[in-house]
Amino acid sequence: MDIEVLKESVFHLFSFPSGSALNRYGFLENPRDEVRPEVEKNHGRITVKTKKVIFSEERGRIEMVDKKDSEIFKGEIKVFDEGGEILINISEDEKFFGLGDIGRERIERRGMKADMWIKNVISYIPIPFLMSSKGYGIFINTTFRHCIDIGNSNPNRLKIFLPKGNLDIYFFYGPSYKEILQQYTEITGRPVLPPKWSFGLWFICRMYANDFEVMSDALNFRDRKIPCDVIGLEPGWMEKLYDYSTEKKWHPDRFPIPPYAPNGPHTFISALKRMGFKLELWLCNDYDLSYEAERRIGNDIVKKKEEERLLFLEDAKEKDIHFTAPVMMDNITKPDEPWFEHLKKFIDQGVDFFKQDGALQVCEHPDRKWANGMSDEEMHNLYPLLYSQQMYEGFKEYTGRRPCCFTPAGWAGLQRYTGTWTGDTGGGEKTLVACLNLALSGHSIVTCDMEVTTKEGIHYGFLMPWAQVNSWNYFRHPWLLGDDLFSIFLEYAQLRSRLIPYLYTYAYLSHITGIPMMRPLLIEYPDDTEAPYILNEYFLGKELLVTAFSENIYLPSGRWCDFWTGKIYEGPKRFRYEIPEKKGGGLFIREGSILPLGPIRQYVREKTEEGFTLHIFLEPGNTASFDLYDDDGETFDY
Repeated sequence: MDIEVLKESVFHLFSFPSGSALNRYGFLENPRDEVRPEVEKNHGRITVKTKKVIFSEERGRIEMVDKKDSEIFKGEIKVFDEGGEILINISEDEKFFGLGDIGRERIERRGMKADMWIKNVISYIPIPFLMSSKGYGIFINTTFRHCIDIGNSNPNRLKIFLPKGNLDIYFFYGPSYKEILQQYTEITGRPVLPPKWSFGLWFICRMYANDFEVMSDALNFRDRKIPCDVIGLEPGWMEKLYDYSTEKKWHPDRFPIPPYAPNGPHTFISALKRMGFKLELWLCNDYDLSYEAERRIGNDIVKKKEEERLLFLEDAKEKDIHFTAPVMMDNITKPDEPWFEHLKKFIDQGVDFFKQDGALQVCEHPDRKWANGMSDEEMHNLYPLLYSQQMYEGFKEYTGRRPCCFTPAGWAGLQRYTGTWTGDTGGGEKTLVACLNLALSGHSIVTCDMEVTTKEGIHYGFLMPWAQVNSWNYFRHPWLLGDDLFSIFLEYAQLRSRLIPYLYTYAYLSHITGIPMMRPLLIEYPDDTEAPYILNEYFLGKELLVTAFSENIYLPSGRWCDFWTGKIYEGPKRFRYEIPEKKGGGLFIREGSILPLGPIRQYVREKTEEGFTLHIFLEPGNTASFDLYDDDGETFDY
């Protein structure tokens, strides 16, 4: 194994310099500081000393210690002809976090055996990244399926088994979780900063809504003064339901846009724009994205094959055109056309972004040979990344605006291109665990399908980085919830509108630091022994603590102000919290905070003369600060 020192506390070990498909397609950076490590070689032992740690390797045995010579980890690396194995000794009280959205029962991963393979519902976004409570992190640079056994087979050992591909690993030393996340996202990409309007409420219409129903929904939001920024359409917008081709069209009966005048102020899309809404369209995809992926790195597969192919052989007496072209089993992909190309006509009509449904990116393709030569063993986990990358870059190049990408599936590095929702799993407690695990894996922009028929679901759904209501096949319209739930929904929607300056500030901070917007307690309180087991609470930014789906709550050390009632609590404290009647959970302001709340706007860009309100929770004699961030909300001039 070769050792590369990227930073004082980031080490890269690899068996081959070519890395993985993540390197090939530009998903990884190798940022280097001006590091001058001391390197000692002595009888097969290599010791690398930096200002922060000492890393050594001898015949596959590895060790990292800090400057005080205290052990961080010790283990062994085995390189095989195909793949390899990493074995790390783990101490009795050591805890592990990360792995993305795979398993929604807990955030502390010790005892788990993880199959790192994208699957519908049960592992939408597995991420081969772990953080240890001993202050180190590990990232396995591969897209091949592999196994991470965290003390399951052997309670004293972390075992990572990669059956195929190059063995390529990054080790990080924090020692804090925030520092490890910063180091990891510096390599795999900082979380994306989407347009400002994306932090407003989204409403996804019913599956078979037509243009009249869509406009009625939009009008109801405005007439009832429910702040909302996005109207989305599910598969029923297409002429052919679940159209995987690049020939998709508007349904002629539901959305009868005149073919002789597809663009202009007369369309329902333009009417939505005049009301302040953005429009999203649902997509399904089974296109071979590897053609475009190769083109973008200078390898035009189609052009090369054309140059190699003779139209007619010299000895051909009959010039039969039927034998001059290869026969393709893939009848969807146009090899010389990027997937994004066919979406331009919808963008020209005013569509603002696309929902990249799990169909069929979460499905295995066991007998498919992709154009780049990969089998599905290597391509399956890579495909959702290519999908989001090409959506992001295609939109950016075509419009010059910041893309808003939206998907349920991904792998290491997805955070630099897209936000996600928790798939077809609703908006309950398990989706919260999924979001916490993604936060502990470097991903920031998350949401769920809000559960609007309970005040608990409304509370949680609005107090996330993104907020969406998905009607799908149902009637989840706020004005159909009944008087009590509607009033609760309206109050949370208005609070959401006021929180957008705060949320947007933390989206920007996440983008430049790698620290997620939605934070498990242990990110802010790494030494709190309760924090690794708290599944119904999280920080939204640094100032706000949200509790969800339970009256039994825990407040960490310090003083906390109940946002709803103004009551002050002293932590650390476990207690039964009495949720106010018209609320769905707890919302607490941390002592030493300034919370900026903007005016209520019906949509983010609505003009108003109203200013900000500052909620300040501060011990007399102390100081606090909050740097509010803002920009034009749409371009890259930030």
